[in-house]
Amino acid sequence: MTNTSNGFNGMARRILAGALICLPLFAHAAIAVVVGANSPAAKLSSDQVGQLFLAKTTALPGAGQAVLIDQAEGAPVRDAFYVGVTGKSAAQVKALWSRLVFSGSAQLPLALGSSAEVKKHVNANPNAIGYIDASEVDASVKVLLTIN
Repeated sequence: MTNTSNGFNGMARRILAGALICLPLFAHAAIAVVVGANSPAAKLSSDQVGQLFLAKTTALPGAGQAVLIDQAEGAPVRDAFYVGVTGKSAAQVKALWSRLVFSGSAQLPLALGSSAEVKKHVNANPNAIGYIDASEVDASVKVLLTIN
C-alpha cells in the first residue's frame, strides 16, 4: 500500500521552497525614480520612464538629454524596477541593450553598485536619472516617480 500523503507533502515542500526563493522578487519595497534635488526634470509617468530605459527616447522632460543610471546586475531593486516600468525582466532588457550597443545605436546606462552611489551621481549631473529603493530617498534627490 502506498502512502500518498508523503507525495503530497513532498510536493508541498517543493512548492514552498520555490515560493521562498522567489519571495525577494515580489517582496521588494517601493522603488523611487530619482534625479538630483536641483534637477529641472519634471515628474514622469511609468511609461515615460520605461521609454527612457528601453532606449526608445533620450529626452528627459524638463532637463534635456537623459543620462541613464542603472543599478548593478543581480540587484533586487534592478529586477523589480524593470518589471515595474517595462514589464520585462532585467535579463530581457539586458538583451535589448546588448543589441543596441552592438549595432552602435546606443551606449549602456552606467551601472552603479548601490543606491548611495546612484544618489551621488544624479546630484553631480542635472540630466542623470536613476532609481533607488524608496526607503533610501533623502533631501539629495527629487522623486519623479514611485513604483509600488
